[in-house]
Amino acid sequence: MYLKKLSLILFLTLFCSQSQGETQKISGTENEYNFYVGTWDTIDKEGDDKTKLYGIEHSNGNLFRNTILGKFSPISGGLVTGKGSVYLYTGVQAKYELGPLNIVPSFTPGYYERGEGKELGSALEFKSEIKVAFDIFKNSKIGYSYGHISNNDWGDINPGVNNQQISFSKNF
Repeated sequence: MYLKKLSLILFLTLFCSQSQGETQKISGTENEYNFYVGTWDTIDKEGDDKTKLYGIEHSNGNLFRNTILGKFSPISGGLVTGKGSVYLYTGVQAKYELGPLNIVPSFTPGYYERGEGKELGSALEFKSEIKVAFDIFKNSKIGYSYGHISNNDWGDINPGVNNQQISFSKNF
């Protein structure tokens, strides 16, 4: 069951991230794939929803926009939890490079399916995340991120969920 959901996430990530139209290119960067594992619902007061999570994310460096506020690019991806919850998302991230250190905040609305996991109150959920990553090899990074998913009180309930992940990113 998890393999089917991860396959669907990978397919949607690749399908939704194809570049279209005129683009700009970050030097040496085209497509970055981010594979991550972590903990779903790190601050679970009841203690029954904390579980593992696995995910993949794609950002297309060909679609970045260099602004006064930083380098912005679209991202898409998905995650599956140990209890069968699925979150598929697409949104925007900013990238701030300080030598080998990368600080990457992001905002991604997406579709949430509960599975056997936590009820978040709506199929539409929003993920806010901050990632700190280090360049370890040419075109590769290792990072830590902390994120929050909730529905902004648009659903019947809004318990939200906090997550933390360790990630490995590779540019192709």
